[in-house]
Amino acid sequence: MSSLTHAHPNLPLSRIQINAVPIALASLAILAGALYIFQTVSLKQAALWVIGALMGMTLYFASFGFTQAWRVFIANGRGAGLRAQMAMLAVGVLLFFPFLAQGTLFGNPVNGFVSPAGVSVLLGAFIFGIGMQLGGGCASGTLFAAGGGNTRMFVTLFFFIVGSVIGAYIFPWWSALPAFKAYSVVKQWGLAPALISNLAVFALIAWGTVVFEKRRHGNIEPIGHVLNQPASFVHGPWPLIWGAIALVILNFATLALAGRPWGITSAFALWGSQALHAFGVDVATWAFWSKTPQAITDPITKDITSVMDIGIMLGALVAASAAGKFAPVWKLPLRSLMGAITGGLLLGIGARMAYGCNIGAYFSGILSGSLHAWLWVPAAFAGNVLGVYFRPFFGLAVEKTPRLTGC
Repeated sequence: MSSLTHAHPNLPLSRIQINAVPIALASLAILAGALYIFQTVSLKQAALWVIGALMGMTLYFASFGFTQAWRVFIANGRGAGLRAQMAMLAVGVLLFFPFLAQGTLFGNPVNGFVSPAGVSVLLGAFIFGIGMQLGGGCASGTLFAAGGGNTRMFVTLFFFIVGSVIGAYIFPWWSALPAFKAYSVVKQWGLAPALISNLAVFALIAWGTVVFEKRRHGNIEPIGHVLNQPASFVHGPWPLIWGAIALVILNFATLALAGRPWGITSAFALWGSQALHAFGVDVATWAFWSKTPQAITDPITKDITSVMDIGIMLGALVAASAAGKFAPVWKLPLRSLMGAITGGLLLGIGARMAYGCNIGAYFSGILSGSLHAWLWVPAAFAGNVLGVYFRPFFGLAVEKTPRLTGC
């Protein structure tokens, strides 16, 4: 498995050798893709492709993964990653809630990801949480790590897609589990109460990590600068807070262009289902696709999530090459390989059952004011606890301090 460190800790930035060929090819692909999508779909879709690429660069440069942040807190009580997430969510609700409350942004209708909150969310998020730790990444982490050259994450991604198709196939079962109707605190409580309550929860969680970390270590790790090396906007690494703010802004741009927030995993179900369709399986008759059967035969360039997902991978490739760290290693230990397969399947099934992943259900779900997001968080965290316990059985490390990697 290739290391996803972003810069040599003791190497001056001026001596970092960028990977010229990969960065040129990825940049050309981003430009060509944007032009093609503009000509065949729309200017908005081309802009979303570029936003996806910028997300990939941000995720890679800031090492903004959810999986490692949770693992380090579970294993060693270090909470910088969690505090960065709370800062991201706080800025996010301040941006999103006013426009979701009025239903328009720049004159265009906008809607959040608001899904039923019930048993399927709890089960799916718990399964997803285990998969995060065994697979080595969340949804966003899998994409940017694979795009950045981590060969193990290609295995995770493939089985993430397989698991997503399984989740789509068993939709009639999990969608029938007990659940409350979709509930938006923005719509039901009003703007001010929704904002105040969410900001209070974020502050409480951040404060809790500070107290816990100080008691355990006597100090706290910062989110405003990078430890042990200088930050570089061009080569990376970025402080966590840079990544948090950039991701909020890019998610808000997605809301403005797409009329809904950033999502990732619906594309995985689509890619897998389209592959089965190509082999003669009539997936369009599945209950999961009953409302959008045309998606199975449409080109993926018409699917917003697909366009952004591919953009994320290309953007991460640009960032990895700019950091001089694109160096795939193709030999994988058997136990690590089995962990990637198992984790990928759990990620895919769990994301479908929970109406989203760490992006669609957690990040964008909370920014949408959806009740199901607040069921997702504790259930996924519990799954991460169990996943951290199982990591050594698959030959995977449980690090005590954050590494410059999203996995």
